[in-house]
Amino acid sequence: MKISIIIKALNEEAHIEGAVTSALAAIEGLDGEVILADSLSDDATVAIAARYPIVIVQLETRSHRSCGVGPQLGYQVARGDYVYILDGDMEIHRPFLLEAIAMLDADTELAGVAGAVEMVGGASYEFKTRRTKPNRYKATGDQPWLVEGGLYRRAALDAVGYFSHRYLHANEEKELGLRLGAGGWRLTRIGTPAIVHYVHNDDSSAMLARRWRSHYVDGPGELLRSAVGKPYFRAAIKSSWKSIAVLGFWAWLLMTILMAPWLPTLLIFTLLGVMGYFVMLWARKGDFWDAWSSILTTQVFAAGLLRGFLMGGGDPREKIPYKIIKADAWQ
Repeated sequence: MKISIIIKALNEEAHIEGAVTSALAAIEGLDGEVILADSLSDDATVAIAARYPIVIVQLETRSHRSCGVGPQLGYQVARGDYVYILDGDMEIHRPFLLEAIAMLDADTELAGVAGAVEMVGGASYEFKTRRTKPNRYKATGDQPWLVEGGLYRRAALDAVGYFSHRYLHANEEKELGLRLGAGGWRLTRIGTPAIVHYVHNDDSSAMLARRWRSHYVDGPGELLRSAVGKPYFRAAIKSSWKSIAVLGFWAWLLMTILMAPWLPTLLIFTLLGVMGYFVMLWARKGDFWDAWSSILTTQVFAAGLLRGFLMGGGDPREKIPYKIIKADAWQ
């Protein structure tokens, strides 16, 4: 089979129909399949998706839920030479898929191709920053990793052991890119529109709370733990430098508090430095709440990195227990 589109989903009843129909339209006339990898949704996600000629597989255990488990679950049953990973709140454009397939056919050293991302919604500071700041969501050309989906060569994925780290609550695409890079494979992003992503509309505080409860913020720490002893460990550290710097500041602040009875001026200067940094950030961003959200976001993600590094773990090559909900497309 030429291509498998894997849709990972958890409680995506509002968008799953768009994801499924866009995926089916994208592979029309190709030798392809669409697989929904569901993480035990509590809503009508599976019931809606089951109306269409796709394969549906589902986790057996709620505790296995993570950002990384869906792609790997779908990959366990996928048959395509090329594999596209699509979130349940995304829609894919067929012209991009055809162009990406042609690129992979032409370049045997290319492991993956991503395209331009259109974000719809997203009231929080996190998504506001993603839309306005130049980053990996917009940059074209060769990339160390792909974000927001991509089309991958199965032979490259098999060569580096697995598709998606099932125990990562975030950063699974970054971890994949680091493994592929260490294996000598290339990844690239082109300017062709690839997907529309309907993101969460929570405000900044609610979004951070969601990220903390779901352990999403643990992802960078879990990645660091999994990279220990690997050739890409230094690259993993570099990719999380901001959170690591925040943890270093916490250690310094704690030291100044403990030493305050003997060196009170050290604590005073430290606190003045914090206030100065906030004022500088406020002036640069031009908005008090954006500056506050930036500070709060970095603190929460730093705490998540620490929690993820200390508590993360598990062999990503372990098979994921699952059940088949719908398999008529295989027939």
